[in-house]
Amino acid sequence: MKLAVFDAGAGPSLGVVEGEEVVDVRRSAPHLSPSPVDILAAGEAGLSAVRAAAKTAPRHALASVRLLAPVARPRKILGIGLNYHAHAAETGREAPKVQLWFNKQVTAVNDPFAPVMLPAVSSALDYEVELVVVIGRRGRRVPRDRAHEIVGGYMCGCDYTIRDWQAASPTMIMGKGFDTHAPAGPWITTPDEVGDVSKLGLRCMVNGEVRQNSVVGDMIFDVAAQIEHLTKAFTLEPGDLLFTGTPEGVGFARKPPSYLRAGDRVRVEIDRLGAIEALIEAETDAPIIG
Repeated sequence: MKLAVFDAGAGPSLGVVEGEEVVDVRRSAPHLSPSPVDILAAGEAGLSAVRAAAKTAPRHALASVRLLAPVARPRKILGIGLNYHAHAAETGREAPKVQLWFNKQVTAVNDPFAPVMLPAVSSALDYEVELVVVIGRRGRRVPRDRAHEIVGGYMCGCDYTIRDWQAASPTMIMGKGFDTHAPAGPWITTPDEVGDVSKLGLRCMVNGEVRQNSVVGDMIFDVAAQIEHLTKAFTLEPGDLLFTGTPEGVGFARKPPSYLRAGDRVRVEIDRLGAIEALIEAETDAPIIG
């Protein structure tokens, strides 16, 4: 199932994407939560209720609606660094023996086709295509052989990074957490439609030029290992997002480095999950208060 949040002109609604259409399930079942996270947290009962509602619900052409962030306010956005063998190599560093985690701020969440801001304080904006895991059930001390039990689904994501701010702080939090720099979507694809995650191809294009092209199987620490490691320390909750690392081809590793500019268009694709796309826009330096 592909769970989406969309706006057909009457405000956000829960939808199921089927081919080139989105099924407006809350039109036939208004008691359903508008949040895909609530549906996933309810387990099979939640998914079954959506399937039943979809049989009689009205449909919209996918091209006629605006797709919104499937998880608008996650409690946690966690990202892992240097998690692809070839990416570690292009940075001149050895593959890490311990997982390197950071967090992105909730205000970094962005709709899958909304503009991404080039901040006024830096010109070192970089792209990173990433598989995003959506947590569907609470989990603590989850062994790797049971990690799949708390995965609600998968999305395409781009871990936009401000490289000079990243380098200035050993925790990476500042360089990773700028507003609009965690777009994901275009919908949540449940695991039954994904199959073997390690075989998914993932790509990033800038103005039509392929910059990154790899497979999830090049990860150093796979999704199960990530979940096992994180839940040794704290509880993962429904709606938490895991940005699982980026492959080789990022802008700062090119010679010379190639950072994004206003007017660039960045497209991220992952097999069986769809694609997201953003126009890079220059941010003003005007204060925003209130």
